[in-house]
Amino acid sequence: MLNPGNTGFMLLATSLVMLMTPGLAFFYGGLVGRKNVLTIMMQSFVSMGVTTILWFTVGYSLCFSGDVGGIIGNLDHAFLRGISLDQMFADGSTGIPLLVFIAYQMMFAIITPALITGAFTNRVRFKPYLMFLVFWLLFVYFPFVHMVWGGGILAKWGVLDFAGGIVVHAIAGMAALASVFFVGRRKVEDKGMHSIPLIALGTGLLWFGWYGFNAGSELQVDRITTLAFLNTDLAASFAAITWLLIEWYHKKKPKLVGLLTGAVAGLATITPAAAYVSPLHACIIGLLAGAICYFAVELKNKLRWDDALDVWGVHGVGGTLGVISLGIFASTAVNASGADGLLLGGVSFFFKEVVAVMGAGIYAFLFTYVMLWLINKFSPVVVNQEEESELDFALHGESAYDM
Repeated sequence: MLNPGNTGFMLLATSLVMLMTPGLAFFYGGLVGRKNVLTIMMQSFVSMGVTTILWFTVGYSLCFSGDVGGIIGNLDHAFLRGISLDQMFADGSTGIPLLVFIAYQMMFAIITPALITGAFTNRVRFKPYLMFLVFWLLFVYFPFVHMVWGGGILAKWGVLDFAGGIVVHAIAGMAALASVFFVGRRKVEDKGMHSIPLIALGTGLLWFGWYGFNAGSELQVDRITTLAFLNTDLAASFAAITWLLIEWYHKKKPKLVGLLTGAVAGLATITPAAAYVSPLHACIIGLLAGAICYFAVELKNKLRWDDALDVWGVHGVGGTLGVISLGIFASTAVNASGADGLLLGGVSFFFKEVVAVMGAGIYAFLFTYVMLWLINKFSPVVVNQEEESELDFALHGESAYDM
């Protein structure tokens, strides 16, 4: 039976997650130079169209229909075949139509590959990017959605990931690192951060949308929904202030961009654990996220990895840290449908979480690198130096500003 309250809430949550992709475009757009802002924003917005088409044709079915070896679904529901307007999600247990769940999950699929683009900003041609987008969804994102959320092998093994520590952030972050290694360093110096207000706007939209990302993953309105909502804000706030203070100590000035980046790191890190840990532990996770992700970015800079917008340090390290934190702090006293973490004697559960997130990261890294190598055989991936110097105009014939 339809539950109007749950359905209305899930439509709102779906809209909030959709808003995160434009938010990401603004966030990334402000971080790059004036001559490159349209290219990075285009890569986020085009995912909204391409991923939606792919999700409708085969994506939903591959994630949530049937099971092939515990790795991927089948094509029984390709083009949403066999799904009626009256069909309810999970036999009506939450009171929301199945179509609402399909739309909600589609928004996750849209933003996940867009996260990767910040790593190789200024260096990738548009046509190879479109190929990357399609193949990465088919061979990385869809399989992990099925394995974790679609009843696949990791779900059966007992791995938990509430809103995408493995499925979204860890695999996107490791794919970003592989992309950095493949495309190499930028040839033309990019002063970057041409608009800090644009970064702040993007962060605000991401933070706002993240309530739909995390709280909406309960798929109904109950006490766990409110817990996930509160934990999301707590972790983001603690991470933001932790990053701010550490950077202030090292750089001698309090930086707005550091505060904003720390908030995103906290949001990414709490994502897998938001519904399974207490508010106190969410605060601890935020503290860890602000510190560990900051030093991950510093390590990246020291090693001269040209991850332009710190996707690996924020999302890859943050997502991995969040899954490991879930394995440590989870409690069935908080959420009976969860598990007890390492602090409560859940050694086996902790081991499963660590193995799952590490295995997912390694696969995403290796597949992404090989995929880019293959794409490059058919269509050169990396722009030349002349194109890089005027990327927006060279690739799209447009400019963000009247130079």
